[in-house]
Amino acid sequence: MDYRRFGTTDFMVSPLGLGCMSMSGAYGPADDTESIATLHRAFDLGINFLDTSANYGNGHNHELIAKAIRGRRERVIIHSKSGSPRTPDASGERSGGSPAYLTQVCEESLARLGVDALDIFCMSRVDPNVPVEESVGGMARLVEQGKARYIALSEASAASIRRAQTVHPIVSLQMEYSLWSRDPEAGNIQACREFGMGFMAYGPLGQGFLAGVYQSAAEIPEERRNRPRYRPENVEHNFGLLRQLEAFAKERPVTLPQLALAWLMAQGNDIIPIPSSKTRPHLEENLKALEVRLTQDDLARMDEIMPPGAAAGPRTSEMSRVNV
Repeated sequence: MDYRRFGTTDFMVSPLGLGCMSMSGAYGPADDTESIATLHRAFDLGINFLDTSANYGNGHNHELIAKAIRGRRERVIIHSKSGSPRTPDASGERSGGSPAYLTQVCEESLARLGVDALDIFCMSRVDPNVPVEESVGGMARLVEQGKARYIALSEASAASIRRAQTVHPIVSLQMEYSLWSRDPEAGNIQACREFGMGFMAYGPLGQGFLAGVYQSAAEIPEERRNRPRYRPENVEHNFGLLRQLEAFAKERPVTLPQLALAWLMAQGNDIIPIPSSKTRPHLEENLKALEVRLTQDDLARMDEIMPPGAAAGPRTSEMSRVNV
């Protein structure tokens, strides 16, 4: 495994991380036994960078990881997000940028994971009601107390990154990034590079779209049809892009997920995709992306097929909660 330094930390991480969200109910039910076996298989194959959140499964994800890392803690780097607090009636999420909330969720995360310190503690969203400097100040105190080694941000704008850096070093940004969602190229990645930060690309397979999970509008489940890119006015255009990428992948020949992950890794050594896997076969298929070598002509062709802004519709219906 070709490990690389993650941002300004002293961590050497695998070029692909493992997103653990799907192990706690996202994208359909998961089996704990298979999830733990998948985590162990990832460790055995050299993957040492996990992404999790206090919100995943209301703590289930942390408890699952705690079982998987028993006896292996020193080999694993854990990036844990704060999640966002629910409204009292659980009808929706609020931003969680208050120092009190961040302290509480950090301490709860430590208890569930069974660790002394979070390797990287990440605020899931910049809270529009709390100055980012105040939020980062609260996280900085967690570092001073030894409860977190480093702190990070998720879905933060370039402006918020620069403001946060005036308070305490921010070692990484996590943001949705893929051929399907190239928003970070509009300034977020540049801001990270100004400070030597790492960049974690979540949703690297377009939340399933670039995995070819759906081949027609009829196959899209009801709960996804209200998402902007799956709406009737957008979906056929987006399936046209998918067909072109699938055809290009067959020419290589690699699977489309492997092609999409290889494209991300080709954007720079500071870009770490974190595809989510909850089964060993899925994990092993994704890891074959490490063997894919894309030429400059390949990358140019992929840019022709899906340049920034090519996908019809915004990436989420909650754009007010991202890139703040």
